[in-house]
Amino acid sequence: MVGWHVRVIARKMLSDFWVRHPRAAQPLKAWFAEARKAAWKRPQDIKAAYRSASFLGDNRVVFNIAGNRYRLVAVVHYGRGIVFIRQVATHADYDKTDAEAV
Repeated sequence: MVGWHVRVIARKMLSDFWVRHPRAAQPLKAWFAEARKAAWKRPQDIKAAYRSASFLGDNRVVFNIAGNRYRLVAVVHYGRGIVFIRQVATHADYDKTDAEAV
């Protein structure tokens, strides 16, 4: 849709993460740029762009970043075009958390 852009909330969470994990900086910046230009109206739209994305309850989406080295958990409000970043973690740290609770 022309003029449609997703609003990504909590970009600071991304930058805080890449300060601690510099190898994550470029992949997270790329994800952020792609997400802002996206027109995600339903889960299938995300799946078309991110085949490895996983979908949890309450509109939570888990994105695999940098070949699954990192995981980004977001809540997507499709109708409003808003993505709330809830967690960015290494794969190992992600495995220690409950993604549906973050």
